[in-house]
Amino acid sequence: MKILVTGGAGFIGSNFIHFWFANHPEDEIVNFDKLTYAGNLESLKDIVGQKFDDRYIFVKGDICDAGAVEGALKGVDVIVHFAAESHVDRSITGPAEFVRTNVVGTQVLLDAAVKAGVKRFHHVSTDEVFGQIPLDSAEKFNERTKYAPRSPYAASKAAADHMVNAYSMTYALPITITNCSNNYGPYHFPEKFIPLAITNLLEGKKIPIYTPGTQVRDWLYVEDHCRAIEAVLQKGKAGETYCVGGMNEEISNLDVAKKIIKLTGKSEDDLEFVKDRPGHDVKYAIDWAKINKELGWEPQVSFEEGLAKTIEWYKANEKWWKPLKEKNAEYYKQQYGRPK
Repeated sequence: MKILVTGGAGFIGSNFIHFWFANHPEDEIVNFDKLTYAGNLESLKDIVGQKFDDRYIFVKGDICDAGAVEGALKGVDVIVHFAAESHVDRSITGPAEFVRTNVVGTQVLLDAAVKAGVKRFHHVSTDEVFGQIPLDSAEKFNERTKYAPRSPYAASKAAADHMVNAYSMTYALPITITNCSNNYGPYHFPEKFIPLAITNLLEGKKIPIYTPGTQVRDWLYVEDHCRAIEAVLQKGKAGETYCVGGMNEEISNLDVAKKIIKLTGKSEDDLEFVKDRPGHDVKYAIDWAKINKELGWEPQVSFEEGLAKTIEWYKANEKWWKPLKEKNAEYYKQQYGRPK
């Protein structure tokens, strides 16, 4: 099988490529990536030049470029679409790029997929399209939850989801969608909460916590997410959406930070509350019963185990993350240098 992975130099995309080759070494992968600030080919250096080299091709390209996309799709059986602008904070200060990449780019890719006659178009989306859950509610997002995005990022992903479903209905394109919770793990760009917290502590800096720190997320270890996509590609029904979450218990952002502090041997004096961002969703929670019942998937890595593994990875890979933080130093200063 030949797979086109869009955004394969990003966090989840690069983990997916590692996972897929480890479990399906006979397949071919075309990695199509624009290499924005969040794309890093260093994340795939162990793929290039080794045993998978004859089955791995990297194509630098923009998913909004129809010609480039059509060229990369030659001979492709399956598309796994990760490529997206994904940082909520950046979507607040520059929403236009999110609309361009996440909405227009997805539509261009869908057009090309119809023309190429691919066997499956899998779209990787987010639970943020569903909005937020009240902190005191036991509700969880599921496949029937009404869309109610509250940030430009979430709105752009919601639009992309609707476009993917529309192409299924209008053009009979065999699609599947996964709406996943917050991923964490190796190769995570250090602007997101968990890698930022870990790397800041490793640098002797404080962890910035958006006030009041009570926000709740459902954390999904990235390898478990890759396994979920594998299950959907192998056993999922075309036209279906599957919600993918990683936890059964709630945990606040403040408690996540405290766990990281404990695992790194630091002090709670290393916490620093900063001004909250506009429209900050207070809680996400995922009901992943459908993918469990229909496809037999469930998360295998507990949050405690995954967090410990993630911390060890960042400790061992300073050469990967430190240049990224140095290059984006001004952004971090602007974004998190706002005391409460």
